[in-house]
Amino acid sequence: MTPLKIGACLMVDQVADYRTWIFDEGRDLEIQDFIFDHAFEDGFAEKAKAALSGFEGRLGIHGPFIGLDIDNGDAQLQPVIAARYVAAVEAAARIGATQMVMHSPYDLWYKNNRLSGIGYAARKLQNVHAIIGPAVERAKALGVTLVIENCNDPDPEFRRGMVDSFATEAIALSIDTGHAHLARHMLGGPPVDFFVRDAGNQLKHVHIQDLDGHADRHWAPGDGSIEWTAVFKALADCESAPHLVLELRDKVDIPKGFAHLRDLGLAI
Repeated sequence: MTPLKIGACLMVDQVADYRTWIFDEGRDLEIQDFIFDHAFEDGFAEKAKAALSGFEGRLGIHGPFIGLDIDNGDAQLQPVIAARYVAAVEAAARIGATQMVMHSPYDLWYKNNRLSGIGYAARKLQNVHAIIGPAVERAKALGVTLVIENCNDPDPEFRRGMVDSFATEAIALSIDTGHAHLARHMLGGPPVDFFVRDAGNQLKHVHIQDLDGHADRHWAPGDGSIEWTAVFKALADCESAPHLVLELRDKVDIPKGFAHLRDLGLAI
């Protein structure tokens, strides 16, 4: 199996710390400031572009999500949430990013209740379209792809169906390896590599993190219990060349996590 090149998720102020490793090798980079309000303030885009000067790899951002559920059913709140996501897509394009990570609305409650009331599943999907439909259209125009990350998903098929419903390449799938592993332990989900194989060539982005099956640790690979060889074998079979980025809570562990995967012959 050919080892895969991986990069990392960083805040703008952390880019300089990993500039040599990321910039010199053209690694994938994800800027995560856009989760928070400060990234939408005047002047931030210019600060980000200055930090990214000379970067020639693939760039993405993590979009906002705190309090911004993409299936919110309140008709008065939907336009407010929708506007935030449109603004985030525009911010991504402004700094040269071609991807934006968003969070899935599907969970165990949905899986167990989707057939308990007539129209429940359809209404949820209708709410999703009402909220992120404008962002999808803006993404099309600006050359950005929205990638939907599994969070509390017990099963990958519901998120995949949501992406399919838009019928455009401007929205695709993301996998967080830790979230998938947590779903296996807590929600009866399949192994992480099954999430990858279910996504197939719709997979455009992967958050690489490890954990123990109890909490969302964002540990370095090797510190938890994910079977990394199976995961990377599945990724190697994926023809869509997804962005691959370490998303670690402690950024000082990036070298350790990378070294673990490199020493397994999985990453370069």
